[in-house]
This record gives sequence, structure tokens and C-alpha cells, in this order.
Amino acid sequence: MAEHLLQASRQRQVKAMTAAAGSAGQAAVPLLLCALLAPGSAYVLDDSDGLGREFDGIGAVSGGGATSRLLVNYPEPYRSQILDYLFKPNFGASLHILKVEIGGDGQTTDGTEPSHMHYALDENYFRGYEWWLMKEAKKRNPNITLMGLPWSFPGWLGKGFNWPYVNLQLTAYYVVSWIVGAKHYHDLDIDYIGIWNERAFDINYIKVLRRMLNYQGLQQVKIIASDNLWEPISASMLLDSELLRVIDVIGAHYPGTRTVKDARLTEKKLWSSEDFSTLNSDVGAGCWGRILNQNYINGYMTATIAWNLVASYYEQLPYGRCGLMTAQEPWSGHYVVEAPIWISAHTTQFTQPGWYYLKTVGHLEKGGSYVALTDGLGNLTIIVETMSHKHSMCIRPLLPYFNVSRQFATFILKGSFSEIPELQVWYTKLGKPSERFLFKQLDSLWLLDSGGSFTLELQEDELFTLTTLTAGSKGSYLLPPKSQPFPCVYKDDFNVDYPFFSEAPNFADQTGVFEYFMNIEDPGEHRFTLRQVLNQRPITWAADAFSTISIIGDYKWSNLTIKCDVYLETPEKGGVFIAGRVNKGGILIRSARGVFFWIFANGTYRVTGDLAGWIIYTSGHADVTAKKWYTLTLTINGGFSSGTLNGKPLWKNVSVNFPKNGWAAIGTHSFEFAQFDNFRVEAIH
Repeated sequence: MAEHLLQASRQRQVKAMTAAAGSAGQAAVPLLLCALLAPGSAYVLDDSDGLGREFDGIGAVSGGGATSRLLVNYPEPYRSQILDYLFKPNFGASLHILKVEIGGDGQTTDGTEPSHMHYALDENYFRGYEWWLMKEAKKRNPNITLMGLPWSFPGWLGKGFNWPYVNLQLTAYYVVSWIVGAKHYHDLDIDYIGIWNERAFDINYIKVLRRMLNYQGLQQVKIIASDNLWEPISASMLLDSELLRVIDVIGAHYPGTRTVKDARLTEKKLWSSEDFSTLNSDVGAGCWGRILNQNYINGYMTATIAWNLVASYYEQLPYGRCGLMTAQEPWSGHYVVEAPIWISAHTTQFTQPGWYYLKTVGHLEKGGSYVALTDGLGNLTIIVETMSHKHSMCIRPLLPYFNVSRQFATFILKGSFSEIPELQVWYTKLGKPSERFLFKQLDSLWLLDSGGSFTLELQEDELFTLTTLTAGSKGSYLLPPKSQPFPCVYKDDFNVDYPFFSEAPNFADQTGVFEYFMNIEDPGEHRFTLRQVLNQRPITWAADAFSTISIIGDYKWSNLTIKCDVYLETPEKGGVFIAGRVNKGGILIRSARGVFFWIFANGTYRVTGDLAGWIIYTSGHADVTAKKWYTLTLTINGGFSSGTLNGKPLWKNVSVNFPKNGWAAIGTHSFEFAQFDNFRVEAIH
């Protein structure tokens, strides 16, 4: 009781700043006391002894691979709304950095992204969707930092080897032409270029790349290496003065907020150049909130980049919904602005690259952490997080146990910040719906009477931003349409005269690249088709299949009929398929099961239970040759399937017991040219 009275008298003595928490009542919003009231720890924020490291920004990755695949098909206005939540300043995630995959034709996690050079003498800077995405990001934030990084490379660079460093000049030329093409065709200035995602680096290649960039007048493009672990790149730099000179930033992946001594000794900028990769639930949001602070506090990292930007790929592919937000239903227009968007906003809306961290950052006594940044012009932003162990586990690495409990934290502003009169307050509480707030603006704090100090009552799983900046806002649009399954009847005749994107909507290439194609010789119904365009295996990043495949539809589909016109371009050896119930994709594509109906240019057909063709259900002769159009139909119903060629039954009532459901698909037997037209699927729910 005495404690309650004491609390009440303190509240009378000092005007406590609280915000009405709507129907949840005021109790749910912590008390902000502008004085040294409660016993707790004190933390000084001071710039008298100089500043810490320069802040480089918060960002996200599109690609690695095909993570934004479904975004491009969204109807307006929903597509623009999603882009606003990601990139528009003072609206949503307000990202400072966009990192994209330099498509290399290979499977790079959730699909393949097309290269700007499929073949040695081929250059096309309008394939895929990363160019479009970078332009949309720049439209919203002209100051956004752009980065490019290869995962896979087109096969011709390897000269028969699955290795990009066979000819260093050639690979450097390939990467530099992507940068030059970005500028020439899209007026995009690439700021940072990487080496080879999570794979080996070659010291001489990095030096050749720098020389070639300089030769092309691209001195301003900086090199980040090696997008893997801190070592061996850091030690290599310390042993090689030229290498040390040409690398501008050391980028590590999933560093668990820690760095290593060698990396610090290089005196280079240190970035977590890929992090997060966690389901975008409140636990994922907690992970993101914790590492955004602690990557700097524990590891001196001045930029953190999330994989991935937006979960715009079929959810049953690997790492489903591991984006800052979810937009995986272009057919309905439905999307979800997930909690990690608002966690990002706590930092991104109140800082900018070029600001500096204070030296006075650190851990809170009873768990959690605080950072403070300044623009050097009198502005100050403080970010405090108390994410609990249970609610902030990232997908990797393992998180050692720590405890967070209720505490009072007093912050004392000194140096040039001692005269700050007022701080804006933004608040997030993750967890139970009844107590949950995302990026809520509270009443501002007046510091004039308190000698530049204030006290926060902190519970676990909270995030506070206290800032002199007043421009922050929680952007919103009317709710998007309700979630809907993929349409049961879907067809595409690929009749697009001048396609804006190179790929047909909703098809998600998992090995190979399928592009809109115009048959100049064919004035008839097959003038516009979808064509598999790779004629050799790429330099792979993951385990691409030996057959090309593009998936589409609803993973829950079980009973369905797929119909498609197909055209083999390779005499004798060519083969194509249509398939249903395909149960795996992404990096697991090699082991995909399903019902696959193949025809071959040598006059045979085959029905298999897997993409690799090990499980043969039936096979036989078919009146098939290359350079002719055929119509294939595959019907799967319960435990049986049947197929027709040009409307005539070729095989029927073949028993298929596994899998019970999966996507529809088209593809080719090997890396070969083939065309598809008049695709139609009808699923029975």
C-alpha cells in the first residue's frame, strides 16, 4: 500500500507522460517519468568525448533467390502500397539500403533469377524484376543505397567448370556490365558490388574487379567482401595491402551480433550484409529488433540487411514468409504488413546513413540494450529494446540464453544534448494481442525541468524510440482484399506483344529460365509462347535439378487436369513434361516428387513419380518428333492418373499414391530450348 502511495505522490510531483492506450486502458502503456524517480540504473548519453562509428543504414535483400517473384504480378493500387510500406520515407520500413541478386540463371533458394547475359554474346538489361524494383525504390527514396551481388553465374563463364574464377577478366567484365547496364538503361547508380554470395572468394578476382571498375570510370562503386563469414577475408586483408585497399566494407552473414578481432583490425566498415531470415511473426520481429541494436553494440556493425525484403514467393517453398512483410497472393491482391516493418521503422525513420552512433551505447542492467545516434547538427535518436530470449530467436545462429526482466532505466543527456527540450516517443510491445502495440506514438517527453534526464519503466519485449525528429509516421492504407486461394481454373496463352516483364505471371522457375518468346516465323496461333532459354547448366549456387522446371498454382491442389501445347526444339534428344502434385521446390528441387508426363523427340513417352526420373510408372512409344506442336493433357484424380497426346489417350489409370498434393509444373528434360503455349489447369476442390 505504501508503495502505491509513494508511486501516487511521485506522479503528483512530476507530470508523468503517458499516452491513452485506447480500449486497453492506460495501464498497458508504460509510464515515462521525467525525473530520477524509481530505483534503477542510469545510462549517460554523451558526445563530449567524440562519436562512435558512422551509421550506414538498415536494408533488405531482394533475391537469393526469386523472393520478389510474385510481387510484380500484383494489381494496382496494391503493388504500389506494398512498395510504399517498404521504401517510402517516414511511412513504413523506410529502408536505407536495397540489395539485389545479380541474376545468374541458377537456383538460389526459392527459384532462379535470369542473367543479363544467358550466353557469351547476349546482353539484355530488361530481364527479371530487380531493375524494376530498384527503380521503384529510388522513386520513393532517391537517396537509397543500391547493392548488387551474384549467387549463381551463367554456365558459359565457367568454360566447362562449375566455377566463376576460371577467367577472372571475363567474370569481372560480366559483373561490371551489369553495373554499366543499370546506369545506361535504367539510370541506376549501383553503390556497392559483392563477390560471390556465401561461396569462395578469389583474391586476384577482387583486385581485377577493382581495376576494371576504375577503368570503366566507376571509381565511386565500392566493393564489399565476402558475404560469408568474417574469416578468412579479414585475415587475408591484413596480409595483403592491395586487397586491404580495394575492399571498402567487410560483409558477414548471420554474425549473431558478434565480429572477430581481425575484422576490427582492418579498420574497415563492418556490415551484417545478410541477417534475419526468420519467419515474420512476433518472434521474427523480436529477432530483428534485438539485432538492429546489438549488431552495433556487440559487433561494431554499422549496417544490417535482412533476407528478405518481402515474402513474394509460394509459401511452401523453403523459408516461407521470411520477409519483412508478406505479399504472396497477386491473384487476390492480399498482403500483410508484418511486425518487422514497424520494428524497422523504429530505427529507419529517425536516422539516416551519415549519422553517427554515440560512443555511449550498451546493454541494460536487467537485459535489453540501447543505442543512440546523432546527425551532428543537434538531433538525437535513442533506441531501447528489451527483447526476451524466447521471443527474439533468429533462425541462426544459436542464441545463448539471457534474461530480461522489468526495470527502470534512467537516461541522462550530456554534452551537446544536455539542452534538448523535448523528445518524441514511439513505442512497440510484442506479444499477447491484448497488450500488443506496433509503432505507436506516445506523448512527447519534456526535459526542461529534469536536467536533461528521464526514466523509462521497461517490461520485456518492448521497443522505444526517443528522438528530436518530428517527421515519423505510421503509414497506412485501407485494408487490402481478403486472402483467396489460387484460382481453380487458370489459363495463359502468353499472347503478350510487348511484355513489361520477361516472365509470365505466377510461374516460378526452379531450374532453368522460362521467358516470353515471339516466333517470328510462326504467324499462326503459336506466335507468342513461353520458352525455356538455357542451353547449358549454370555455375550453380545450390543443387539445381538436371531437368528445367517452372511451378505454378496452389500447393494444396490434389485432383486436377493440366493441359499445355508443347514444342521440342532439339531433335532426337529433346524432351518436355507437364506435371501435377509437385511437392518440392527451391534448393530442394532435385528431390521433387509428383506426377510427371514426359514426351521425347525420339518418339517415346514416360510417366514418372519424380523430376529426376528414377520412379517410372509407365512408358512407351508416342508419335512425337521435334519441331512440331503437340497438346499434352495430364489428369490426376485420387490414386490414378491418365494422359492424352493431341486429345487421344496415351496412357490411363496409372496408379499414383504419393504425393497427395502439390503445384502444377512445366519443364524440359535437360538444359535445352523448348516452347510452351496455351497452358491451362483446372483443379477440383
